[in-house]
Amino acid sequence: MPAQGIAPRATLDLKVRVWGMGANNQPFFQNAMAQNVSITGACIFGIEPELKVGDVIGVQYETRKARCRVVWVVNAGALKKTQIGVQLVADQDCPWAATLPPDLKLDERTEQRHDNRRKFMRHKISYPLEMRDERVNTPLRVNATDISGNGCYVETVMPLGVGTALRVDLWIEDERLSHSAMVRTRDPGVGMGIEFTGLPEESKKRFQAYLDQLDSETSRGPKKSEDNSQPSR
Repeated sequence: MPAQGIAPRATLDLKVRVWGMGANNQPFFQNAMAQNVSITGACIFGIEPELKVGDVIGVQYETRKARCRVVWVVNAGALKKTQIGVQLVADQDCPWAATLPPDLKLDERTEQRHDNRRKFMRHKISYPLEMRDERVNTPLRVNATDISGNGCYVETVMPLGVGTALRVDLWIEDERLSHSAMVRTRDPGVGMGIEFTGLPEESKKRFQAYLDQLDSETSRGPKKSEDNSQPSR
């Protein structure tokens, strides 16, 4: 079963980094090679740990990361080790989209369909937050890798269990928002998805607007100061 389903593929050799949790319950992080890539997935060979269908792993090409689900696994022999087919998890952007021929790139309608599924659009920015497992109340400072007014994804080798109740602190500039949250998805060796269950609707909208602004500023890059005597914010 090909990883890309009916999506057209390009025969490329892309050096990628992959990570996750092997069948031996040990985290791994290694280099590999992606071939037969499409806008929705790829064939990756050179995988050292044993993986199984349904596992979620992290894949990085150059500076772009995505979470992918393993859809098939083949022992490719000593040279290629384990070979896997992967599909991008829903709402993940394709890390190698820029390398694909124009006729294989995502069209605008397909690109928008993921955003339209969510009430709040996820922003793939690094956002610092503080969270505490309410059973132990020990604060943990982390960076969300994609975040919206409704929730976020936190990369961690040892994610908490689904259903774990959390206390999360967010900031809108100097304003602190402290609220309850819950772990909704768990990908061992990769991370966890968190829903902001206790954030009021109005606060969600305000926080989303703040994230929209941050993402816009990040996309534009640093502003050039017209007056060097004025410190930049």
